Amino acid sequence: MCVPPGGELTLVQELSSKPAQKLSRYGWYGNIRLTMFHIPDDTVVARWLFTVTRGSGFNCGTHNVTMYMRWGAPPVIDPVGRLFPNNTVTSPVLSLNLPMTSSQSNTTFNLSNPAPGDWYLAAHLPRDDGRIEHKGFPSCSYLFQPQLSVRRAVDTPILQATPLTQSISLSLSLSVRVFVPEFVSSLSVSVSGCTWWEGLVNGDCSLSLTLGSSSPQGGLVRVNCSLIGCSAVLLAPPWNTWIRVTVDSYHSNRTTAFSISVNYTVGCKPQSVGMSGDDYINRLHGNSSTTTSPGNGSVVAEAGRHNNVSSECVWSVPVLREELDVLSVRFSPINGPNVTVTHTHPTLLTYPLNTQSTGGTLNLEITLNTVSNTHTRRNIFFFCKLILPFPQAATWYLTLQLFCNSSDCGNVTVTPQLHVSACIEDCGTYGECRLLRSFSYLYAACVCKAGWSGWGCTDDITAQSYGRQLTAVLLLTLSNLLFIPPIVIAVRRCYITEASVYLFTMFFSTFYHACDQPGLTVMCIMDYDTLQYCDFLGSVCSIWVTVLCMARVRDTFKHMLFMLGTLLIAMSMQLDRRGLWNMLGPILCAVLAMVTSWVYRGLKRKQCYPPSWRRWVLFLLPGLASALVGVCVYVFAETEDNYLYTHSLWHVLVASSVVFLLPPRETDSMNTWSPGVCGYTLCHSTKEELYTVT
Repeated sequence: MCVPPGGELTLVQELSSKPAQKLSRYGWYGNIRLTMFHIPDDTVVARWLFTVTRGSGFNCGTHNVTMYMRWGAPPVIDPVGRLFPNNTVTSPVLSLNLPMTSSQSNTTFNLSNPAPGDWYLAAHLPRDDGRIEHKGFPSCSYLFQPQLSVRRAVDTPILQATPLTQSISLSLSLSVRVFVPEFVSSLSVSVSGCTWWEGLVNGDCSLSLTLGSSSPQGGLVRVNCSLIGCSAVLLAPPWNTWIRVTVDSYHSNRTTAFSISVNYTVGCKPQSVGMSGDDYINRLHGNSSTTTSPGNGSVVAEAGRHNNVSSECVWSVPVLREELDVLSVRFSPINGPNVTVTHTHPTLLTYPLNTQSTGGTLNLEITLNTVSNTHTRRNIFFFCKLILPFPQAATWYLTLQLFCNSSDCGNVTVTPQLHVSACIEDCGTYGECRLLRSFSYLYAACVCKAGWSGWGCTDDITAQSYGRQLTAVLLLTLSNLLFIPPIVIAVRRCYITEASVYLFTMFFSTFYHACDQPGLTVMCIMDYDTLQYCDFLGSVCSIWVTVLCMARVRDTFKHMLFMLGTLLIAMSMQLDRRGLWNMLGPILCAVLAMVTSWVYRGLKRKQCYPPSWRRWVLFLLPGLASALVGVCVYVFAETEDNYLYTHSLWHVLVASSVVFLLPPRETDSMNTWSPGVCGYTLCHSTKEELYTVT
């Protein structure tokens, strides 16, 4: 390719934007807002614009927005300072803070020569204070919107074996790219023959040489050239990728001419061992002792011919890649689980990870089987176990070699087990692995319970004791027994339908809270989602039937409202179980029906209804006060720490309010209907007819 005169490149600008997302306080990884941007090849500079808009809602304070950036995979973060599980390896991330000084704040972040590929951005508000916010109530909202602008060079020269001669000034820089083939152990780029443009002065290069791309994981090599040249070496460069090389001038009023060249150091190329090319197909079709799971996609990571391995310096073992499920990938050697390792040649295994696997956890476990030369005894032990959350999308390599003091070490058998799982050890006993989604990207994280914390729910610094867990489940379940008095009173007053609803609510609330407990005190008699749905449905229906019963409407109309309201409540619960209007809507409708009925009765009787002051003082006012206090506790006082006390108190107050508010039994005259004919009322004789049987 021809080099543009003076090193000038043609740059084009590309813009990308993501929709605004509502930020949340950080409690676990599911509270972050994850966004992915793709930076194309030959990007000279990337500029992110972060905009946060604060709403004018209730209780809007001043908070800092924390952002994290990582290349190749989502950032692994720990804002609350918890411990990671043992043998966990994490990659560095770039952290940024955006203070909210006004209703809208923004900041920019510039990165020169960014690494091409996918960049992941995570944002959240400060740590969660533990207060339980109910959906639908006024709250403050923070909207976060990131944008990316890149400047990409469309005619970047390719640096090959032939050296390039170029000249640059202070206002310009030279950018070239170098392709790194596979099995290159080091890459060296040299600048030599530095002279001024006039050719009058030698020996002062005044240039800086940069090799690689910028990312939080590093990878940049930068040197300042002096005298007549310099050289930058990148050890273990990424294979099958393009490396950017940039030369800048830091001397004013000078144009410098120089020559730039590249040199590779290629290690010995590996050779696949143990199978021929046709054997791979036979192995996949099950024509050997090793079989694969039916219906799973399988890919051979590396193939080759069987040659004499004694002349090779690296043995490459072909690996089978099996996609088992979402965020579940298993790698296994084609020849079987065991791999032979010697001291003469390194053994190489290749594991390709695509973007779909970066949202999980990479698990590596190696079992070493040693066989003594003088004894037949075999020793088996583990010597390497690594856990990598959110591994980067790249080709991973595992190299095994035996080192010993003697010249004759023999061979050992190693069993490498590498797989991608959704979470670390399924989040353990006190956690739950949840699958999350950001647009079309899937990733997984652990949500911890019972005070446990950490990336894998293994940090017990705030863990609840068994006694506290048992106390929580007993309070939350036994407090529902306070519904027994309302059930008994409803039955004695012949409110059989209402009693059935109270019994339904008591049963499912008890077993829902028994199933909702974390740790060792959990007991589920059926699916958790079913228990939760029935608990929420029974709670709202209990309020609905109680208020309608207080309205004193006729039985036919009352039972019609019972059925119609229950069906509508069931539908709304299916649409949005935690919505505010699922509870507020039925309450307002029932109260409207009750007030209308009471006003009608009062106008008809020309007195206040209910007419008895004892009914107001001893029953209605205490019942309303109990219900109001219960609602305030439920809405404003519940936190994660006091949930077992406040929610148990909510059960007690709601059950107590039903005892006070449930009206007395209606008299027969109120429910007796007699047809009228021409202004006269037809009376029914209650006299029993006696018959003589002969």
